[in-house]
Amino acid sequence: MNEKTLFEKIYDGEIPAAIVYKDDVCCCFRDIDPQAPVHLLLIPRKPLPSIEQATPDDAALLAHLMLKVGEIAREQGLAKSGFRVVINNGPDAGQAVPHLHLHILGGRSLQWPPG
Repeated sequence: MNEKTLFEKIYDGEIPAAIVYKDDVCCCFRDIDPQAPVHLLLIPRKPLPSIEQATPDDAALLAHLMLKVGEIAREQGLAKSGFRVVINNGPDAGQAVPHLHLHILGGRSLQWPPG
């Protein structure tokens, strides 16, 4: 049996986190090293290692995550001024945890290009 990822442990309540949203499919919590005034991580319950490993069977899960991004951004007061959604895929992109997660960033002007 594979060991749980850090994010699975957070979803299961084994590691504390500042949860802002949770349902049977996903969980959203505040990043412990925020890169913006609002920096949230939205994770699926399913331990999908990365976006590039998603399959057509994950379409409903991915749609649910994207719809929740907008809902959570509105609840956090980000929708009017804008926010950024980032998915890092692999080490060169900065993915540190092998569990799909969406960064929701806002609360200040975000520059482009990002890196």
